[in-house]
Amino acid sequence: MGKRVGVLMGGWGEEREISLKTGEAVVAALESRGHQVTRVFAGPGLDRALRSAELDVAFIALHGRMGEDGRVQGLLELLELPYTGSGVLASALAMNKPVAKKLFRLHNLPTPQGYRVGRDEAVAALTLHGDLGFPCVVKPACGGSSVGLSVVREPEALVPAVAQACRFGGEALVERFVSGREVTVGLLGGKVLGSCEVASPRESFDFDAKYKGGSRYFLPPRLSATRVANVEALALAAYRALGCRGYARVDLLCSDTDNDVVLEVNTLPGFTPTSILSKIAAHAGLDFPELVERILALATRDEAGVLDAPVVAPAPTVLEPHRAVS
Repeated sequence: MGKRVGVLMGGWGEEREISLKTGEAVVAALESRGHQVTRVFAGPGLDRALRSAELDVAFIALHGRMGEDGRVQGLLELLELPYTGSGVLASALAMNKPVAKKLFRLHNLPTPQGYRVGRDEAVAALTLHGDLGFPCVVKPACGGSSVGLSVVREPEALVPAVAQACRFGGEALVERFVSGREVTVGLLGGKVLGSCEVASPRESFDFDAKYKGGSRYFLPPRLSATRVANVEALALAAYRALGCRGYARVDLLCSDTDNDVVLEVNTLPGFTPTSILSKIAAHAGLDFPELVERILALATRDEAGVLDAPVVAPAPTVLEPHRAVS
């Protein structure tokens, strides 16, 4: 008998439509593998929907804010329901790009220089910018699918770009622009699944490039074997630095000067049969239903209870040799 799986899809944010596509793809894959599947549409009343569904496990097909940032994961923890993907803390850390960058640096992982700008500081962005220079990349500090991302080449365009990015969550991240190849690495079960180079017709791999076609994909990336190995090692280190689990996709840039930098970790990446992670899996010999099955098998919860104390054997008693007292 297959498991009773609830596929969480939809959500509250700007990535709702993408999540619905992911959800339907996952539903079809799970049903083809014999599981009993219930569509659970995320939104107001999600807790009641989950309680009434009588599930064995939740497959999270949400993207972006409210679905990928640890909040839904926290709800599932309270309901004691295993779920796919990373836990509460790792999800929150990965979604908050400025915080994730601090952790990358703490673990000596290269990442582009940048700074955070709050909604109330947008008009002062030029002052905060300092000597970061142009061009630069402006994106929401907490978001995905490159929604609100722009490349700024002139100082007068910085404030409007920051204001636009702040529409999605209230904070923006401004980063130094790095020219090079965009490479993304898929991870499954704490191991590298493979990597893919994305050649976008646009200046950056933004929302339109991701979802409106025109990009080319190279598996493996058009890099030396040594450099591919380095990129994949960086991706795995970034995944571990944030404490991720299950599966993820790590985005990096490989500059023309042989420097590789980590951009971000996607704990719930776009996930349909034509998504990048699926392309990487197919290149590794996994079709989409098998990939979905493996992700489902990794579903778990955080250990919230008090663990038994480790059993520590007492140290052996050392007897000093008897000495006669003179």
